[in-house]
Amino acid sequence: MTASSTERPPARKPRVVALGEPKFIGEEYLSSFRKEFDYSVLEAYDRASTQRMLPEDIAKNGPIDAFIIRMGTPPYEPFDEDLLKALVPNCQIITSASAGFNEFDVDWMAREGMWFCNTVDAVAEATADMAMFLLLGTLRNASNAEKSLRAGTFRSAPGLIPTTDPSGLTLGIVGLGAIGKYMAKKALAFNMKIKYYNRNRLPAADEAKYEATYCSSLHELLGCSDVVSLNCPLNANTTGLISTSEFAAMKDGAFLINTARGAVIDEPALIAALESGKVKRAGLDVFCNEPDINPYFLTTDKVVMQPHLGGLTDLAYHKAEKECFENIRAFYKNGRPNSPVIEIKARK
Repeated sequence: MTASSTERPPARKPRVVALGEPKFIGEEYLSSFRKEFDYSVLEAYDRASTQRMLPEDIAKNGPIDAFIIRMGTPPYEPFDEDLLKALVPNCQIITSASAGFNEFDVDWMAREGMWFCNTVDAVAEATADMAMFLLLGTLRNASNAEKSLRAGTFRSAPGLIPTTDPSGLTLGIVGLGAIGKYMAKKALAFNMKIKYYNRNRLPAADEAKYEATYCSSLHELLGCSDVVSLNCPLNANTTGLISTSEFAAMKDGAFLINTARGAVIDEPALIAALESGKVKRAGLDVFCNEPDINPYFLTTDKVVMQPHLGGLTDLAYHKAEKECFENIRAFYKNGRPNSPVIEIKARK
């Protein structure tokens, strides 16, 4: 028997497909990744083309073992069985470059034995930067100041003098996770006092690191905070989390910052709170029904706004794409990805 006849064929590399071209990870990283994986791109950039091209790709090139979903998900949403059923039963892991995952049917994925991973740290600091930008802009009434300047009235518009300093104010963070921790660290540089509310209290070492005081209930936090920042994920428990009774629990003239998801706030209740003065001003990067937001926010002078740009920076995009690839590497090396949303039992 010849030596060649006893050699085993090389093991098949796991087939990894990205939905659309990742533009920020860099060719050097991809070259290294290709040594371990059979990597390709599905050039589909909306829901209809994905529904057509995904089964065609599988029929032509074979089952997909791992699937990567980049930033910029609205043209595809929702990521459900109707969109991704062609991946079943072979796909083992789906990774997303987004931190939030309310647009993903993670329960269906888990039932099909597919791990789903979001990004944990990639967009966290960029989103915290946006929250601090909105916090400072809201305290200093920046939007109205700029409007006054552009209108040729310099600083004579009402409400511009004096504004509010952050120093000494209490910042109440709802959700002291990755984003909330970055925000706490940055707010400390402005001499703010940090309080937080989580479902579960953080270890004492974390509280000491961020000089954060725990509040045992949401209403306790709201009642003692000058500025409230929402940094929690959107899920069934947090939809409409801040509504009429929560606004009533706030200090009179409090400031509200939201870089989480629009639906965490009951928008009609927010509008009522702004109009009554209960909330003096709000800083919003997220809204319900984006991009078709409530017309009130387009005309009011009580809100500093951004069009959901929190995590959309060049560095955040690079880090998010890398987390997607590294989740897949970890899964095939260790049997478990780095940041699963739901734990999956081993397949039979």
